[in-house]
Amino acid sequence: MATRKKSLAELDKFLTKGGFTRAKRPKGALARQRSARDKQLAAAKAKARPARRAKPANKFEVIIADSKAWNQPWLVHGFSTRPGGFTRVFGPKGDLNLGFGKHDSREAVEKNRKKFFAALGAKGMSLISPKQIHSSDIKKLTKPPKATLTTDGLITNVPGILLTIQTADCVPILLVDVKQRAIGAFHAGWRGSVARIVEKGVGTMRAEFGSEPKNIHAAIGPCIAQCCYAVGEEVIDQFRSQFEYADKLFKPYFDDDPVKNKYPLLFMTARAPGHSNLGPQIHLDLVEANRRQLLDAGVPARNIWSADECTSCDTKRFFSHRKEDGFTGRMMAVVGVINGVILRICNL
Repeated sequence: MATRKKSLAELDKFLTKGGFTRAKRPKGALARQRSARDKQLAAAKAKARPARRAKPANKFEVIIADSKAWNQPWLVHGFSTRPGGFTRVFGPKGDLNLGFGKHDSREAVEKNRKKFFAALGAKGMSLISPKQIHSSDIKKLTKPPKATLTTDGLITNVPGILLTIQTADCVPILLVDVKQRAIGAFHAGWRGSVARIVEKGVGTMRAEFGSEPKNIHAAIGPCIAQCCYAVGEEVIDQFRSQFEYADKLFKPYFDDDPVKNKYPLLFMTARAPGHSNLGPQIHLDLVEANRRQLLDAGVPARNIWSADECTSCDTKRFFSHRKEDGFTGRMMAVVGVINGVILRICNL
């Protein structure tokens, strides 16, 4: 003990010569006071964080745009989520898969769709579900088609037609012109975004229905967010060739793979510095890419609503093609003009 005190005294003497003092551990009342202060600071920081909406666990849910423009008695719209369905192929709890595919049974998907459309109040409307091909093609509907359409954009001003887009990471975008009662639904993956599908959609609604951009409102549904959407040089080059602001859509992220962090030597390469692929990945912000296109088309910023939900981050609540390696279901974005003004009661 005497040796330790002597050593500390010598350390204090050395620090004093340099103009420093050794910080000593607080005792008694001072320690309690400092602890209380730290707790107050932590509580203040927690209170300052923006409140997040409570997310139901394994409960059927429909996401509705939180905007007065979308709450019209003549309009039906919504974005489906994952829980609360009849599909058990992807997990035992029951998923609301709304896409027909090789993994799920047709019977389960039909039951899921019936439940979803009933919650929206869309019973009796003509469902239009196109075959999507990651294009910028847009089809105008004046009546329900007899055959399945191959397209990534749908527009109409005819009541009774329900436009739908299926997604599992790509961006679903719904448009409504509150003056002309015209609507649109668009599927915007990176290819559709590069091809300006939603910007083209605003222009097509303007040409076909006389829609003024200031009267158009947009709802951007759940999709893969920038935090999870790593892309390669091909995608970066495509965006740079089309948009002068392209670099603002990309951000470097370092790989936080726990295996790589624990065993870094396993992933070392013999490449020269700067030529290895162990550096940061470049991530694309698809929501911002489409928001910029809406602004460029003349849609006011205040008219653009976004769900701000990442499908890859939360696979309990959403389907994610990338996170689940393709073995997953499909969600649906829906918009339609109701035949007449009817009262809808949605028990969500």
